[in-house]
Amino acid sequence: MPFLPMTEYETADPEVKREYDYQIARHGRITNMKRTLLNSLPAYRAYMEWYTLRDQILPFVGERGVSLFSYAISSQNDCLICSLFFRKIIIDSGDDPDHPVLSETEKLLMDFGRALCRDPHHIEETLYAALQGRFNPQELVLLFAFAGIMYATNLFNTLAKVPLDEALYPYAKEARHG
Repeated sequence: MPFLPMTEYETADPEVKREYDYQIARHGRITNMKRTLLNSLPAYRAYMEWYTLRDQILPFVGERGVSLFSYAISSQNDCLICSLFFRKIIIDSGDDPDHPVLSETEKLLMDFGRALCRDPHHIEETLYAALQGRFNPQELVLLFAFAGIMYATNLFNTLAKVPLDEALYPYAKEARHG
């Protein structure tokens, strides 16, 4: 049962309707998380910065790297919505999220994603050294900020008890039976 209500297009104010329309035009639909966030435009806009950060890290980690990094964070956080969202992307691209064949960078991103969720106070120095060996300081700031907003997204979905989007139902079955 959701803790917070989702906004409804029909009763939304014009600014919220513009955001609905934008999401549908860009992604073909609006997720339950975004409908919930639209109860507060400042909160919604803050979380939409995820896309800004994603666009900044794409050039040095790639689309697959972003998805795997996000999946590692979300699955380690036990965020059903986000882990299934990225599981869907990985499966739909023809990959196996449970046994991906990883490049060295992708493995590093997944290891870091899991580690920062387990205990951000005790990330192994060898992992930090590997990150410094692969990424420059500006890239690391972007990765850390992206990880933070991904983590916050997981937390929001969990705290608000956002219902799972219907488009993700089949991937939940695959996660249980796959």
